[in-house]
Amino acid sequence: METITYSDFRKGLKKYLNKATEDSEPIIITRKGNHNTVLISEDIYNNMIENKFVLENPANLEWLEKSKQQAESLKYSQHDLIDIKNDSNNKQRTF
Repeated sequence: METITYSDFRKGLKKYLNKATEDSEPIIITRKGNHNTVLISEDIYNNMIENKFVLENPANLEWLEKSKQQAESLKYSQHDLIDIKNDSNNKQRTF
């Protein structure tokens, strides 16, 4: 994570926007006499919002915690994936 001044951000706007989007690197922009700002890519932002939504729901959180405990205690099974494009028995599956 890089920290830069507002002035430096303005001078290298394209460089820092590319760094945030292409390298997925958050950029902290400091401002004299104001709160700092963080520049992140849209992908990172969307991921944060989705995680917040999932974790705010108690049922989702409980399901995730239970799944994590099962994985940590090796209580899981492995299955082959179905290739629907090449499955001759595939009439019209609904999932």
